[in-house]
Amino acid sequence: MSDNNHLVPLNFTYLSQEEMVINSEHFYRKMHERRSVRHFSDTPIDEQIVLNALKTAGTAPSGANKQPWHFCLIKDDDVKRHIRSLVEQEEKENYERRFSKEMKDDIASLQTDFSKPHLTDAPYLIVVFKENFRVVDGVRRKNYYVNESVGIACGMLITALHQSGLATLTHTPNPMKYLNSFLGRPDNESPVLVMPVGLPAEDAQVPDNRRKPLNEIVTII
Repeated sequence: MSDNNHLVPLNFTYLSQEEMVINSEHFYRKMHERRSVRHFSDTPIDEQIVLNALKTAGTAPSGANKQPWHFCLIKDDDVKRHIRSLVEQEEKENYERRFSKEMKDDIASLQTDFSKPHLTDAPYLIVVFKENFRVVDGVRRKNYYVNESVGIACGMLITALHQSGLATLTHTPNPMKYLNSFLGRPDNESPVLVMPVGLPAEDAQVPDNRRKPLNEIVTII
């Protein structure tokens, strides 16, 4: 982590307005293809692709540059099976007792339930932890804007994986604290996301969901 009190020259590439318009349009079109995938192929994926995406996530801005995130990259089949078992136990409780009728109605189009085969089908799982506070020499230290910082890092991770040609799913089972002990993460961290990563199955299907048009999500003042 760099010394925040030491300034260095900005490394920045200046582009023409035309180049920026073209780049922004190409990037939008690529990201518009991104979909959450629940049907994965077990085709092996070069680990370096995922590591590069994780390095990209690590470049995200964060409150006071504390970088309050940790990523567990899981490729061991036995570990994936155990995580799936733990997740499905909690998800069964969610679907049967915890979820409201309104929520069940809202997610009905996803045609999903407590069974999560994507957690073992995909060649990788990434479990994202947020660091609620730091412990330095036994002393508790603050982190700042933790949720915002980790959310931005996760968005950059999803983007990097999609740009690399891989599919993802943002799976957020709740509660997830059991993942701390299973994955050996300290109590000052909390798991926020379990993300299967890989290639989509050849017969993969996704809901025909509509994305809001620009005029519904942007106000120009």
